[in-house]
Amino acid sequence: MQHRLLIGVGGGIAAYKVCEVVSSLAKAGLEVRVILTDSAQQFVTPLTFATLSRHSAYTDQDFWQPVHGRPLHIELGEWADLVAIAPLTANTLAKLTYGLADNLLTNTVLASTCPVLLAPAMNTDMWEQIAVQHNWQQLCADSRYHTVGPGAGLLACDRVGAGRMAEPNEILASIDSILYTRGKRDLVGKRILISTGGTREFLDPVRFIGNPSTGKMGIALARAALHRGAEVTLVHAPLGTTELPPTPNLQAIAVVSAEEMRQAMQKSLPQADWIIMAAAVADVKPAQFYVEKLPKSALPDTLPLAPVPDIVAELAVQKQPQQRLIGFAAQTGDIMTPAKDKLTRKKLDAIAANAIDQPHIGFGSDANQAVFLDKNGRQQCMDQPCSKLQMAHQLLDFIHGI
Repeated sequence: MQHRLLIGVGGGIAAYKVCEVVSSLAKAGLEVRVILTDSAQQFVTPLTFATLSRHSAYTDQDFWQPVHGRPLHIELGEWADLVAIAPLTANTLAKLTYGLADNLLTNTVLASTCPVLLAPAMNTDMWEQIAVQHNWQQLCADSRYHTVGPGAGLLACDRVGAGRMAEPNEILASIDSILYTRGKRDLVGKRILISTGGTREFLDPVRFIGNPSTGKMGIALARAALHRGAEVTLVHAPLGTTELPPTPNLQAIAVVSAEEMRQAMQKSLPQADWIIMAAAVADVKPAQFYVEKLPKSALPDTLPLAPVPDIVAELAVQKQPQQRLIGFAAQTGDIMTPAKDKLTRKKLDAIAANAIDQPHIGFGSDANQAVFLDKNGRQQCMDQPCSKLQMAHQLLDFIHGI
């Protein structure tokens, strides 16, 4: 089914970022319609959004123009699977809070029943006003409304602080999640502990044994869980250019080595309901660490190795009966046999087996494909590759069934 997205653009300089959002959605094959407030047109023209969305963009001048004989706000409200408002200004926020409807956008929101995604953007002092925060908390308490951002950073007014609109990739990820879940928050109250990234075991200050993991799968799991209402602790090894979701419901713990990850996971284990071990943890480390960089001439011809802790096996022993422990098996060739063995041998509740020798679904890719197995013999095979965020949602659904 082709999803239908209604994008409401408020009057703020961040409106220019919404061009990328609309363009990306249209290129992905979604039906996109755009409503601009009067003030939004001072920053981006309707023609720009009409061109990017491949459809006419609407303004208040179109408010009472009939569409198939019906008012436009009614037609659009019933048409949309999701309304996303970006940037959400203090003015529109206040109107939504109190059910006011004096323009096409606010009337359309009231005439719809679909989920609404809010991406606020404003000056820090404006954002921190008691009245604005009161309105924001009011909408956040309404299950219909979903939020992304705001973040902190350098604003267009040269102020550094909170109020920066979420970046397009974060808005797009939130849209993907809401379309997948249809707005449900089935993980509210759940505390999920996730590991991700590739650990590094150093020989000296500049050389290490590692792997190509970028942490994208674990971060996708964190995003999906956060979008569904969970509180997430993410223990991550070095991520390179991969960015963490900017949200207060995420506790991020940075580690480097397997031993550091082991300590962080064990410390966070008692509070977790689900533990998902998506990290690519090293199997061995150099038997000796040199505090100064070894000259090339001093590098050993053979490198003595020592084992590192088997984190997931230790967690399986320590976890409580009500907790769920899920592992990953990244394999080449036959992925099923080693995955089934790991599931049983390490006493996991479920495992995701994925091939890393297939094009576009290995380490560092944006897509993935897997087979999910649980301890009760249940098996779910993904028919084709999908985004890592979509796979994350499918895995969370699978865990629900354990």
